[in-house]
Amino acid sequence: MTECSQSGFTFAAHFSRRVEASFEAGAMTSDAGGLLLRETDRRLNLLGRLAACFVDGRHPELVKHSVAEMVSQRVYGIALGYEDLNDHEQLRNDPLMQVLAGSAELGEALAGKSTLNRLERGGVPDRYKKIACRAEAMDQLLVDVFLESFAEPPAQVVLDLDTTDLELHGRQEGRFFHGYYDEYCYLPLYIFAGDHLLCVRLRQANIEAAAGSLPR
Repeated sequence: MTECSQSGFTFAAHFSRRVEASFEAGAMTSDAGGLLLRETDRRLNLLGRLAACFVDGRHPELVKHSVAEMVSQRVYGIALGYEDLNDHEQLRNDPLMQVLAGSAELGEALAGKSTLNRLERGGVPDRYKKIACRAEAMDQLLVDVFLESFAEPPAQVVLDLDTTDLELHGRQEGRFFHGYYDEYCYLPLYIFAGDHLLCVRLRQANIEAAAGSLPR
């Protein structure tokens, strides 16, 4: 068998500078922009307050990944373009993602896709669902962040209500065909005030677009 022991390559020089390629760079990332998001979050403490919207019923001595760590891991993953939970089977070992998630032990894997899935699908706490989300607390957090953006109370607040299609590619629970969008989809409701998201609700597509808007 051929044994390759070469550790680098030398290319044509660029004026007075040498151009070399080697395999000794160590751990590298193309997602360094996540560090800017991390600095922004440190000012707002948004992810810390978001994590506080969850109820954690797990035994403290058996917890390996805290809710705050998992929430940060998932949010930063989405912000960096990794929407699929399957992506975290690789991302959980990424040193940058471990920094963004606030892991105390760099080098130890973050939560896997199954653990993150239980975080996202946690409903009413029971024997099998130890982590639950308090939807009313999340609603209040979005409103609080909106109010904190003003130095003085605005004279007027204009609410913008929108619905859009969330296309489905499998046989997900609650899927319906929507004639306008010509596809199987969900029909989420969004409420904005300017650039601020105040409320979002995932809904099935077998309803009128405006259904439930007024109570929200």
